[in-house]
Amino acid sequence: MNIPLYIIPARGGSKGIPHKNIAPLAGRPLIAYTIDAALEAQQQTGGYILVSTDDDNIAAAAENCGIKVGYRRPPELATDTAGSRETIIHAMDWADARGIVFDSVVLLQPTSPLRNAADIMATIKAYDNDPQADMALTVTPSDDNPYYNLFETDADGVLHICKGHGLYTRRQDVPKVFRINGAVYVIRPSSLRQMPLGEFSRRIPVEMPSERSIDIDSPDDLQRAEKRL
Repeated sequence: MNIPLYIIPARGGSKGIPHKNIAPLAGRPLIAYTIDAALEAQQQTGGYILVSTDDDNIAAAAENCGIKVGYRRPPELATDTAGSRETIIHAMDWADARGIVFDSVVLLQPTSPLRNAADIMATIKAYDNDPQADMALTVTPSDDNPYYNLFETDADGVLHICKGHGLYTRRQDVPKVFRINGAVYVIRPSSLRQMPLGEFSRRIPVEMPSERSIDIDSPDDLQRAEKRL
C-alpha cells in the first residue's frame, strides 16, 4: 500500500455559511468528522495528515481533534479564486521540504462529513490497483441522466437529448451515470504536477451511497447531514 499525504483543505473564508469548516454539526465543528475519518484511515495506512488552513480558529479546532497543525496556507491561496491544484502543490512542497515521505495525496474536504474511513480505504485500494491511474475518487449515482432527462439546445435553439438517440422510455434501461460527490480524492503527485485535475485522463470511480454524499454548502445541508449522523 502506498504512503498517503492526507490533505484537509479548510480556508477561513466562506460565503454560504460563515466559518463553514468549523460550523457546529451535532455539537462538534464540521471539520471534526473529516479528521476522525482521516485518523482512523491513518491507523491502517500510516502517512501524514496535513490541515491546510489560513485561519487560527480552524487550526485550533483541528488541534482539539488531535491533529498538530504545523502548516499555514498563504493568504494568496486562501481566496475565493485560488485553485485547488496550486493549493495542493504548495502543501506537497511543504511536506517535501520537511522530509515527509508520501506516494499519493488523499484530499478530504471538510464539507463531506458523512464520508468514513471505509470510503477512504476503498478509494486508496482502487488507486493502488491501477498503477496508471491519475486519480481515484468517490462518486454517487446521479438522479439526472444525459441519456434520459438532460437536454441541450443546438445552434438553432432546438432542444435535444444530451447523449444518445433519445429513444429510451424507461430509466432502468439507460447507462448508469455518476456525480462526483467530493468526499475522497486519491491523487498521483506526478500527475498533479504535470497537469490540472480536470485534464486527468484516467480517473477511477469508487461508488458511495447518495445518502452519505451530502456536500455542505448551506444551513439546510447541515440539517440534512445531522439527521443522518
